[in-house]
Amino acid sequence: MPNVPAEKLIEVARSLLVAAGASEQEAEVIARYNIGANLVGHDSHGIILIPTYIDRIKVGHIVPQAPWVITQETATTTVIDGNWGFGYAVTDRAMRYTIEKAKTQNVAAATVFRQSHIGRLASYPLLAAKEGMIAMITADSGRSAKAVAPFGGAKARLGTNPISFAIPSNLDGPFVFDMATSAAAAGKINVATARGEQVPTGWLIDAEGKPSTDPRVLKSGGALLPLGGAEGYKGTGLAAIVEIMSGLLTGLGFGVEPSGRHNDGCFIAVFNVAAFRDLVTFKQEVTEFAQYLKATPLAQGFTEVFYPGEVEFNKERDRRKNGVPIEDATWGKIRDLAHGYGLADKLGF
Repeated sequence: MPNVPAEKLIEVARSLLVAAGASEQEAEVIARYNIGANLVGHDSHGIILIPTYIDRIKVGHIVPQAPWVITQETATTTVIDGNWGFGYAVTDRAMRYTIEKAKTQNVAAATVFRQSHIGRLASYPLLAAKEGMIAMITADSGRSAKAVAPFGGAKARLGTNPISFAIPSNLDGPFVFDMATSAAAAGKINVATARGEQVPTGWLIDAEGKPSTDPRVLKSGGALLPLGGAEGYKGTGLAAIVEIMSGLLTGLGFGVEPSGRHNDGCFIAVFNVAAFRDLVTFKQEVTEFAQYLKATPLAQGFTEVFYPGEVEFNKERDRRKNGVPIEDATWGKIRDLAHGYGLADKLGF
């Protein structure tokens, strides 16, 4: 399993995407966010996805250089049609647009529909936190194939339906919360499959509704379980709310349509902290709150308490210094693509 510098991964992803039809600007945004996921340890949302995106371009499910269109707008709200463009580029622009609205209106929100996979959710609210704002985002795959069984069910009816918040602070690393409402993100199952590993008990059921630790069952009629284990109704409830905010409110709907086209919808909200509290005071209080959490006496078997986002921050510092481990199966696909596009020599394969 090679250990690859992040800068190299970004260049590889960017070059392959341009060769597949993305504009230089789109490829730059996608590569930065995509490899950013690798850096913080979320390999399920990193370079392992680039071959999938290129496959989707080839069959017309992703439209490079698609127009970004506002279909409805008020002073505080925006509805955006991504026209099947790259989700990273569409949502990056949507979040930045919403941040600008919040600077003058204090609270702003947006929905986005008809776009491809948007990757690691935390990437987007972090843009707002850097501007002294609190932001949230939810995402749902609309009427794309589902992966999560509702609590008590044996078949998938929900997406992994993630939700993320970012909060401004004075901490060394960002105070950011990002979770799937399923026991694990579907991408983590793909990583385990690529690495030939089993997954923890409580993540999956097979096609007959029986518990399984074999990641391959997800693509053989199995399903992910909702967050919460024995109290999985909590994960199901959260997933249902995300589906409504990002699927129904955007007009994507629910259920599954036969096209198989991945269709991320998202809901974005941004809150200008200065409209509620003095920003300097608030950021310091968030910092002190995180420190208060970290000072909690430790339970047996634990060595440290982390504030939300700290584990990823520590992982990023390590991987920027020591490189990103990429499983052989993924690196082999990337190498094959580089050869196929005549980029092997340029990219050092």
